[in-house]
Amino acid sequence: MTLVVIGPVTQDLIVIGDESSIKIGGATYFQSFVFEEFYTDYLAVVNCKSKNLVSGFPDSDKVKVIEKDSTHFFINEYPNPENPDIRYQLSNFANIPILKSDLEGVLDGVDVDAFVLNPLNRYDFPLETVEYLKTFNVPIFMSMQGFLRVPDNQVNENYRLKLDNFDELDAILSGVDTIFLDEREKNIIGTHYDVDEMVITDGSNGSRIVSEGEIRIKAVKCDNVVDTTGCGDTFMAAYITQKLLLKSSENAGNFASRIASEKIKNFGPYNSNG
Repeated sequence: MTLVVIGPVTQDLIVIGDESSIKIGGATYFQSFVFEEFYTDYLAVVNCKSKNLVSGFPDSDKVKVIEKDSTHFFINEYPNPENPDIRYQLSNFANIPILKSDLEGVLDGVDVDAFVLNPLNRYDFPLETVEYLKTFNVPIFMSMQGFLRVPDNQVNENYRLKLDNFDELDAILSGVDTIFLDEREKNIIGTHYDVDEMVITDGSNGSRIVSEGEIRIKAVKCDNVVDTTGCGDTFMAAYITQKLLLKSSENAGNFASRIASEKIKNFGPYNSNG
């Protein structure tokens, strides 16, 4: 059965202190490297304008492109290289939604094991699209951050983002198995939603898994932090692989913490040989 991972691939500018670099990005991109290692029967579905971005994936044969008239662009700025938990983000806030009609042909004949949804802004997954995916009656794992992103018009700076709640969130989350968010995002949306499980991360302070009770997961210490971009996406993918394979939230959390720690020791996506 196939794990279907859906969300934009991006063109990113990474700024760490005085150093900058241009890279491929997006949660689906970073996660594909984890799935390639630990859950090889996966399909990545991305929305973008340039098909050239797909060449950076670990296996381009496992990627389907929904062609749009724009591509997400992000700037990830880490002003203090000594504190990777502090990050500022800017985006072009591309309006290139993944529609039900986009997915119907892609998913036709696919034996879906679970869905992973990775919105980068509120436009990416309209409610109609999410409701369509729920009809497959398989687990849905969802990243929250993109749904909360809106332009911050109070800041005199192009493309600056802020996070905010919105009315359709209840309907989007209803019946979803697991959502992934950080402590700041949890404070914005609360905890009253109809989901089976919330995985709440807090950078170097670890994470907690909230379901009927709460499980605390310690962060695996890393003494050589090189690149934290995509760390949360890596954690999410590692968690999902083990949750599907082992059915244990605690084991999945501890595994994800270890894989995320290995990822930040090197530039770019997770590399088991790094």
